[in-house]
Amino acid sequence: MEAVRSRRKSLVSTGVGSTLPLYRSAPPLEVRLEDFELYAIDRLRVLKGISDALSRGKKPDEMEKLVLDLWKTNMRHQHSSELLNKDIISHFVLRLVYCRTEELRKWFLSIETTLFRYRFRDKPSEIQRALMAEFDLPYKAVTTAEYESVKEKLNQVARAIGQPITTDAIYYKVPFEEVPELVAGRRVFIQKGNAYIAMNQVVSLVITQFRSHLSKALVLTNRKWTSMIREQEKDRLVPIIEALSTSYLGPDYSQSREHAEISLKDIDQIAKSSFPLCMRHLFEKLREDHHLKHGGRMQLGLFLKGVGLKLDDALAFWRAEFSRKVGAERFDKEYAYSIRHNYGKEGKRTDYTPYSCQKIISSTPGVGDHHGCPYRHFSEENLRTALTRMRVGNRALEDVIDKVRNRHYQLACTLTFEAVHGSSCDAGVNHPNQYYNDSQRILESQKSSSNPKGTTASM
Repeated sequence: MEAVRSRRKSLVSTGVGSTLPLYRSAPPLEVRLEDFELYAIDRLRVLKGISDALSRGKKPDEMEKLVLDLWKTNMRHQHSSELLNKDIISHFVLRLVYCRTEELRKWFLSIETTLFRYRFRDKPSEIQRALMAEFDLPYKAVTTAEYESVKEKLNQVARAIGQPITTDAIYYKVPFEEVPELVAGRRVFIQKGNAYIAMNQVVSLVITQFRSHLSKALVLTNRKWTSMIREQEKDRLVPIIEALSTSYLGPDYSQSREHAEISLKDIDQIAKSSFPLCMRHLFEKLREDHHLKHGGRMQLGLFLKGVGLKLDDALAFWRAEFSRKVGAERFDKEYAYSIRHNYGKEGKRTDYTPYSCQKIISSTPGVGDHHGCPYRHFSEENLRTALTRMRVGNRALEDVIDKVRNRHYQLACTLTFEAVHGSSCDAGVNHPNQYYNDSQRILESQKSSSNPKGTTASM
């Protein structure tokens, strides 16, 4: 697969099973650079949606619908003949993105395997059998005579796990170690070291093969990346590859569009009611110390810009705090320029975007810094104290801490939002400004319902 500026050959579909690729080898394609990135971003939306749902403990039937909906929504193409190309290209691009560290490989392997599982289950039985043949598995359906000899045992297992019993059921006999999840769940009949798996259970057998192949392929891709690709493509593909693993895929919050501008007289109350913990912490430290280092000024400053603090008010806000520490003259000389710069009024006049959760989580605060993600960078003791100050109840607090221990930092923030506002946040928190917007929407709704339009207070 080669990335080029504009042209691309089409991949010819071969065989029934090709509607669900096994991604054995990179296709002989020339991929336009814009497709290289856009296809990967679309697939990444699917994978991150799956990851979020798994972190939230979605049930298998909920996961199946969610995965298929995510795929249908994000992996569309205006030309149906290009759907298979998009599927294959996006997988191999993300394989490059996520081969580079053990942590990235582990995440990609887990989520791609989950995606393949539900897509396989959604296919009709003839395509499932074709895919099994593509894996070249040495297992054949049990003969009628053998089936009759173990039929009663198989029916007992089927009844125990709530599976329908049919007279024309197809079973495969495989070594039990090939289907560990079925064995662990006591969902299969075992005799003489072999497991008898029904046609509707073959996904477990196929998934084991898929996961094993992808795991080995990621290691090999990493070797190619470090030995050859990274140097050869350092000016063209490497910047795209390195950005994709931490890319933010949501709305642009560079300008406040949903809510009115915030005024300086209301900012303290709004910080307490609607700022996520990362921004609330920075805001409180600024009020306390009258100073923030560069990382903190950038993180908080761009967030405030995104929630509707205008440039003149921003300058007044930062000047009021910093002048108490460094004096107004020094503030105007050393700090005012960077604030105007963030608003696109200096330098390249770029309209800078507020930081996403992904960018904040991946930051590395040093000694004396207060930026970053509290769920990742705080000690557990300090995090508990901060959450208690936000009036997060004991039960919700323990749920948040549990997610933090498992490194689900955005989900921990989502649970905090739900605890503070008494309202669900099914989409999850992916951006501090999204947290703010959702909080303001809930508070405004509560205010409207408690004071309906046209109602007057009694005197």
